[in-house]
Amino acid sequence: MTGVTLNQAIKRYGQTQVIHGIDLQIEDGEFCVFVGPSGCGKSTLLRMIAGLEETSEGEIHIGAREVTHMDPAKRGVAMVFQTYALYPHMSVAENMGFGLRMNGVAKDEIKIKVQEASNILKLDPYLKRKPKALSGGQRQRVAIGRAIVRGPEVFLFDEPLSNLDAELRVEMRVEIARLHQEIGATMIYVTHDQVEAMTMADKIVVLRDGRIEQVGAPMDLYRDPDNRFVAGFIGSPAMNFLDCDYADGHVTHPALGQPLHVSASVPAGVTKVTLGMRPEHIHIDRAADTCSVDLTEALGGVSYSYLLTPNGDKLIVEERDDQRSKIGDRIGISIQPDRAMMFDPETGQRFR
Repeated sequence: MTGVTLNQAIKRYGQTQVIHGIDLQIEDGEFCVFVGPSGCGKSTLLRMIAGLEETSEGEIHIGAREVTHMDPAKRGVAMVFQTYALYPHMSVAENMGFGLRMNGVAKDEIKIKVQEASNILKLDPYLKRKPKALSGGQRQRVAIGRAIVRGPEVFLFDEPLSNLDAELRVEMRVEIARLHQEIGATMIYVTHDQVEAMTMADKIVVLRDGRIEQVGAPMDLYRDPDNRFVAGFIGSPAMNFLDCDYADGHVTHPALGQPLHVSASVPAGVTKVTLGMRPEHIHIDRAADTCSVDLTEALGGVSYSYLLTPNGDKLIVEERDDQRSKIGDRIGISIQPDRAMMFDPETGQRFR
């Protein structure tokens, strides 16, 4: 097991630069998730670590070895892709051991390694089956097993759950998290789904346009984002944003009813700010009528109400009380001042 270090890693396609000087330290045994919108460079960065994309500038280290221009087979990594890429004419056991057989590993050793991986992934009942006789989740477990038998220093996952239905995605999230706990290997996981990132990661790397926006533990990014992009991307439902007037430590907006005192340090001369609020930090005031309820989602223990403010802004509010809002209700809101966040409307950077 070993960590991964990137020093000023850059990727260009011709004159177009898509990865812009990434510096990153992934610790030994850490589960690190690259997350961001489509086109942000997360899969490209993963493929650079794997050696499937050439690194234009900078260095990549796996443990004590520099692997920047090393052949992928010599890097000590194993990759699990979005597609299972299983051989349909081979059994589960044959698929898992195929790479070892091609490398000339003895049959008895292959059998032992396949059985060990099967025990970890609970694939014993399926070892003699062909892929067509397996569910999507079982096929993905076989693909992961094929990576495990190689005994890599680092596991790389490129959106491995994208082809699964919602129930299987949840099941496989648990399986991969359990796998990490059991074998303790360094894992780097790419996804555009921030729920996957929040539930699985030790460390999240938020990417946008080939640059790192913020790195940190899931709840650190949720509670303490550096900018509006991270604040809006991490969390489901997303953070609410209102463009407000600012003066003397107070923000005003038609939805608020009265000025809200905020403690963030705002530079002198600033008169416009963006107020950020998580849905769970907004409270319903049924005695006021500054907002109208446009839509509700009842999910059992929690509901989400979608509000329209007097000037057309939209808000999502979490409700857990017995009395919940209905479409067409006129209500007001109040906000926990210590939970409110302030952002620069132009740069998106947070005022702290």
